[in-house]
Amino acid sequence: MTKKMKIAKRVHQYNTAFQCTICQSAMEVIDPKSFVCSKNHTFDFAKQGYINMLTHQVTSPYSKELFEARQRIITNSSLYTMLHDTIAHVINQQPRTSAASLMVADLGCGEGSHLQAILDKCMQPKINGVGIDISKEGIIMAAKKHDTPTWLVADLAKSPLADKACSFILNILSPANYREFKRILSPGGLVIKVVPGPNYLRELREMLSQKTKHHNTETVDLFKRHFDLLEVIRVQDTRELHQTAIVDLVRMTPLTWTSNQAQIKQFYRQDAAAITIDLEILIGTKASTRNYIGGKA
Repeated sequence: MTKKMKIAKRVHQYNTAFQCTICQSAMEVIDPKSFVCSKNHTFDFAKQGYINMLTHQVTSPYSKELFEARQRIITNSSLYTMLHDTIAHVINQQPRTSAASLMVADLGCGEGSHLQAILDKCMQPKINGVGIDISKEGIIMAAKKHDTPTWLVADLAKSPLADKACSFILNILSPANYREFKRILSPGGLVIKVVPGPNYLRELREMLSQKTKHHNTETVDLFKRHFDLLEVIRVQDTRELHQTAIVDLVRMTPLTWTSNQAQIKQFYRQDAAAITIDLEILIGTKASTRNYIGGKA
C-alpha cells in the first residue's frame, strides 16, 4: 500500500475531526486521492503521505538542513528523552471519559520527531496522532519517516482541525495560537505547552556570549489568561553529545543564525560536550476539571 493510500485510509476513519481551512465546513475522503469539503474545496493527498491545507503561499525561515539536524538530534540522541517520557506520562495518567479515540495534535510539529517519540511511549488505547506545521519542508520530512500520525501543512491561525476535536494539544518550543487551541480542544482536554527554562542549552548560549533566559513569566501569564493552569512540570537533564551531534545541535537552533562563525566553529571542534536541557511543561485546560491526574511521576 502506498503512503498516499495509507493516509487516505487513516483520515477516512476519523474525517469528522477535520474541517476545511477555506470555509470551515466538514470534510470527506473521495477515493485515495482527495480530501474534499461539502462546498467542494479540494486538497490532494501527496505521494509522500501528507496533506497540504494551506490557503496561501508561505515562506518558512526554517531550512531543510535545520529540520534534518533536528530530526537526527531527537531521534538518535537521548537529549529530549526525559521530556518525551514526562509528556507521555501525563497523557497515560489521564482517565478516559469514553471509548472513543483520543486525538493528540502537535501544533508546530516541525519534522515530527517529538510527536512520534511521545506517541511511541503512550499506553492509552485508540490514540490518533496529528502533526501540523506551516513548513512544507518539515512536514514532508515527517511523512517520509513516520507513517502513523497524520501530517498536515497548515497555518495554526486557520487550523484544519474541527471544533472540540483534540483531547491533547502539544505545543513544543513553538509559537501558539490560543484562540484556535481553545476552539479545537475537547471538554476536559489538555493543552501541553513546552517553553525553555533559564538554563536551556546553557553551554551553547555561553559559547555565543548570549545571556541565559530569564524565567518565562510573560509566557506563563499569557497562558494563564487563556487556560486554567493545572500544573507546571520542570524537566532538567544533562546529556553528553559527541561531535556529530554537537554539529547537529548548532544547526538545529535559531540561536546560531546571527552568531559569530568563529565561535560556532570553535564549538564544532569539541570531541564531546555536556548539554543542559531545562524545560517547563505548562499543562492547562479550558475549565477546571476534577479528572486531571498530576503529571509528575
